[in-house]
Amino acid sequence: QVQLVESGGGLVQAGGSLRLSCAASGRTFSSYNMGWFRQAPGKEREFVAAISRSYGITYYADSVKGRFTISRDNAKNTVYLQMNSLKPEDTAVYYCAADQTRGVVVPKAPDGYDYWGQGTQVTVSS
Repeated sequence: QVQLVESGGGLVQAGGSLRLSCAASGRTFSSYNMGWFRQAPGKEREFVAAISRSYGITYYADSVKGRFTISRDNAKNTVYLQMNSLKPEDTAVYYCAADQTRGVVVPKAPDGYDYWGQGTQVTVSS
């Protein structure tokens, strides 16, 4: 069982930056593919970014490419999401997720992940 705890959300003006963190419990964090998703009111949960368990290969949704950066620190059991040039449409609850299947394909859909955090609210004002 893996527990994930997000932090770092808040209220920011358009054009600003935030860094989200997701701390994982357990001793096998380095074996998990990790992802960030977000969900705005009335919308489905959508993929934001992911990072592979091996080599730290990163993947991004087109809507955040060039503005967001996902990274991981296996020594700290933590994955990060650096968000720059934030826009009002980035407003959502952001969730981190862990994929324990140890596959080579990094999931981009929510059902590809086994564990989820409780979410952290990000609000971008115009």
